[in-house]
Amino acid sequence: MRKILFIFSSILLILISCKGKSETDIVLDFHKKGKLNGNVLIIKEGKVICDTALGFKNFEEKIPLTKETPFCIASITKPFTAVGIMLLQQEHLLSYDDKASHYIPELPAYSQNVTIRQLLTHTSGLADYENILNLNRKITNDDVLSFLKKQPGLRFSSASRFEYSNSAYIILGRIIETLSGQTYSEFMKNKIFTPLKMQHSFVYDIKTIPPTSRAKGYDANKKPDDYDLLTTGDGSIYSTTWDLYKFDQALRKHQLLNKTNSKLIYELPVLKNGKFSEYAFGWYVSDNSAMHTGGVNGFRCIFWRNLNSNTCIIALTNQGDAFPVYKFLDAEKKALLRNP
Repeated sequence: MRKILFIFSSILLILISCKGKSETDIVLDFHKKGKLNGNVLIIKEGKVICDTALGFKNFEEKIPLTKETPFCIASITKPFTAVGIMLLQQEHLLSYDDKASHYIPELPAYSQNVTIRQLLTHTSGLADYENILNLNRKITNDDVLSFLKKQPGLRFSSASRFEYSNSAYIILGRIIETLSGQTYSEFMKNKIFTPLKMQHSFVYDIKTIPPTSRAKGYDANKKPDDYDLLTTGDGSIYSTTWDLYKFDQALRKHQLLNKTNSKLIYELPVLKNGKFSEYAFGWYVSDNSAMHTGGVNGFRCIFWRNLNSNTCIIALTNQGDAFPVYKFLDAEKKALLRNP
């Protein structure tokens, strides 16, 4: 009898061990270890698995985060810019293979043949300003255009390879403004945020007075490191986990894009060597998933979406490098597969 009980207990322990930590356990573990100060929303096949706000939006005043706290989503702005371009295409105001210089004539001569499609997929060859310009000052889109004019040429022949370029998305943002007759902020509000009832989302730009409800950025040691760039198109949006989920749902349900564009947004471009690149229209795409990360000053975030099911992982944080983005994503993806 004791032997049977021992065997039964051993099997039970193995089963418990195999199940592993839940998605929420992982979030709490990262928070307890000081690696996650922020908000997390995990949806599995339409069911809320985890929805939490952990830590402070302002460490000095000990003001706690809420689920309505907007965070700087940094480069997760790029999928919004891509959708903005696609909305203009649906209005027959542009074609993806148009030359960007047709709409932005002040582009330098060496980039006159770069297409909108190449800007969207980071295959343009335009130099990325982010690692070269001094980001300790309030850089504007005009500063980036001046930077591009000082470059000797493209970094490589357009469409020959993938190389991430924030500069490319600033040009796309300028195209949105040129064709819509609105600022980038106004366009996002009128065409995306308001229609989708993304009530806590906004664009941080030179005209914006940031709401006091937003999260303040910090470094890993909780020292202030707030966002203050003034560029738009590449990383200027503040949002919440639930607002981003509304954007996810809109893309799945064709609320913004027609069926042709809803498919095209995830199609990887073919490079000149015949190989597929890794970045579609505003999304990294692989294994039936679309993903984007964001990181600038004191903010780190992740937006991962399973394209075959209503499943996504959204994490927004405001304590800089304390948050290991890819380690967290990997742990949560494994938990989603492991747990029923």
